[in-house]
Amino acid sequence: MSKKPISAALRQNPHAVKEHREKNLEVAIGRQVRELRKRQRMTGADLAGKTGLSVGMLSKIENGVISPSLNTISALADALCVPLVQLFAGYEETRGCMHVKAGEGAEIEREGTRAGHQYNLLGHIGSNNSGVVVEPYLITLDENSHFQTFQHEGIEFLYILEGKVNYRHGDKSYLLEEGDALFFDSDAPHGPEGILSMPLRYLSVITYPQTR
Repeated sequence: MSKKPISAALRQNPHAVKEHREKNLEVAIGRQVRELRKRQRMTGADLAGKTGLSVGMLSKIENGVISPSLNTISALADALCVPLVQLFAGYEETRGCMHVKAGEGAEIEREGTRAGHQYNLLGHIGSNNSGVVVEPYLITLDENSHFQTFQHEGIEFLYILEGKVNYRHGDKSYLLEEGDALFFDSDAPHGPEGILSMPLRYLSVITYPQTR
């Protein structure tokens, strides 16, 4: 059986651009209401009659002039026969971004970390809509490093910036040197087991499901 090319599994287009979304919530709701109403060939009077709103009030909502109450939004969704959340579809939420200058990554102590392991967190975005948490670290190991095994949920990516190390994942050991990468399921026991060239510096990016 021939193997499928890796590209066949990577179907997300990184260059795709989503349709324009409105940053003003009232305007976004109004445009969505008007678009759905027209798509269903309803007049303003028709929709106003179904919701108990005046034509003037509906016009203000569609033009983003006022902020409708949740009860009003629910009534509009019922009259348009769509889920309530669809009226928010055109709204562009603020997306998190964090810029960390060279040398400014926060030095932290991860649970279970021993002497000789320096962790610099390169960024963090809390609750988000992606459903995952990403922790990017710059890790430095020195001659005082005590090797240990890590095991945690998620996926991890390593990229060696400097040095050479034997790195274990499960029952296999990998020789990693400058420019090498290792991508693995971090639920298996893993960790450096022998530094062959120092200093050793590498990027570690850990992803795991977000707890809501």
